[in-house]
Amino acid sequence: MGEHHTYTPIASDLAYTFGGVEPVASLRSGDTLTLFTEDCFGGAVTTVDDLPSRVCEFPYLNPVTGPFFIDGAEPGDTLAVHFQSIVPARTTGVSSTFPHFGALTSTSHTASLQPPLEERVWLYDIDSAAGVVRYRARNAEYTVDLPLDPMHGTVGVAPAAFEARSSLTADTHGGNLDTPELRAGTTLYLGVNVPGALLGLGDGHARQGQGEVCGVAVEVAMTTTITVEVLKQVRTRWPRIESDDAIMSIGCARPLEDAFRISQHDLVAWTAELTGLDTLDAYQLVSQAGTAPVGNVVDPNYTMLARLPKHLLPDAAAIYGGTHRRLRTGGAESR
Repeated sequence: MGEHHTYTPIASDLAYTFGGVEPVASLRSGDTLTLFTEDCFGGAVTTVDDLPSRVCEFPYLNPVTGPFFIDGAEPGDTLAVHFQSIVPARTTGVSSTFPHFGALTSTSHTASLQPPLEERVWLYDIDSAAGVVRYRARNAEYTVDLPLDPMHGTVGVAPAAFEARSSLTADTHGGNLDTPELRAGTTLYLGVNVPGALLGLGDGHARQGQGEVCGVAVEVAMTTTITVEVLKQVRTRWPRIESDDAIMSIGCARPLEDAFRISQHDLVAWTAELTGLDTLDAYQLVSQAGTAPVGNVVDPNYTMLARLPKHLLPDAAAIYGGTHRRLRTGGAESR
């Protein structure tokens, strides 16, 4: 077992890119970290009158806590990030619509002459004890309690080739993946591109529907505990997630069909590796037993997942050398 660290950033410590930022602290393989992450608006939206376009300043959106230098992580390795717990740090979450952002409006990339959407803010009451998030319509007497399902929209490492990528974008390094599958109890696998990996995370969501259709989930600051482990000389091209019952490959691109193809291609290759099947036999298995959860269809790169149940694999405990099971039970080890 490694050491347990805590980290609470001040505003000047928050990062807005992956890459190009000096680390704020160091961790070792096997260490556990409890940290605070701010919401995507930097905590600036607190009432329905706080329109993001007025109280937020671009590009200071979607801040991440970090980066954290992971001792021993080198290019060609894989960094496993296991989410032990994700707990809302506030009792109110925030969502909104924007004039030129979201899946059902014209944007800078999908330009049209239609009038822009109204900018509107919704506040959600978060009851962690009851496990609910309360939706309240703005222009009607209508409320619904939705299940609390905390997750992190943005988790990543520094990209390769000296790049610095906005925290709003997702790619091979991770970043703004915006998938509800990044919840407590899952392990995220990221390929290491630079010495120390430079891990950062933020963009907490009390819950998010698949697709994040309006462009904004129920945004809230989080208190999160993760455990990290370096898998030496294990390559991971695209981000992958392992839960107790499934493996998932992530693809990020535009158009959405390319993100879909990337995720499916990676899952077929991963399935072939885990089963010993040839490519076409693995392709057939994934085609008939896999599912395709949508991450988001609003960010600079869209996110698609390809998911396969673990009970179809001959030895699920052998995935990444049993890393998920080890971290799930608190037995992280250096490798």
